[in-house]
Amino acid sequence: MAEQVQVLGFWGSPFSRRVELALKLKGVEYQYFEEDLFHNKSDLLLKYNPIHKKVPVLLHHGRPIAESLVILEYIDDIWKENYPILPQHPHQRALARFWAKFIDDKVVGAVVKAAGSRGEDREKAIEEAREALEALEKEIEKNNELFGGNDIGFVDIVGTVIAGWIPAFEECFGFQLLTADNFPNLIKWSDQLVNHSIFNQILPPKYEIVACMKANWKI
Repeated sequence: MAEQVQVLGFWGSPFSRRVELALKLKGVEYQYFEEDLFHNKSDLLLKYNPIHKKVPVLLHHGRPIAESLVILEYIDDIWKENYPILPQHPHQRALARFWAKFIDDKVVGAVVKAAGSRGEDREKAIEEAREALEALEKEIEKNNELFGGNDIGFVDIVGTVIAGWIPAFEECFGFQLLTADNFPNLIKWSDQLVNHSIFNQILPPKYEIVACMKANWKI
């Protein structure tokens, strides 16, 4: 029921959008509460995520769960019959967890570092991001165009940060990472994600992400 599931999120956050994508894929109704992260965090957010004070937060029957990767696994465990997100085999589940964490730690970490630096530090961060993307390029080549195989899965949902947000970083900060020449498989995968009927409803358009970045990164 919608009143039993709430999401505290921010429209421009890839981590927040992951949670909504998972709920939509599973057909779970939810209430959404938009947070003003940069100016006025709500009492609900401060109450239910007092440690990090960040989105997303999932409330299920009033019980809070924080951190997007943790929330995605929780959603998959609670609504097992509705479109499995994680693989059933333990080894494949472990691999999915590995690649999801790899995206957040290696790709997102390096891209954010590149955005916030200049000169040699930026070039070093861009190179780190490229190396991480190269590993993903090789991995996606094995998986029938999606990390989840034939269906969108855990790593694909986590990877929407690449498909939806890296192009905005490139435009805002004047560097280039994803090109069809260097990463043809990732480009094809990204296009498939952003054009998916559910993802298309949830992911904000690039120009809105760019505007958000410019406003809040003081570009």
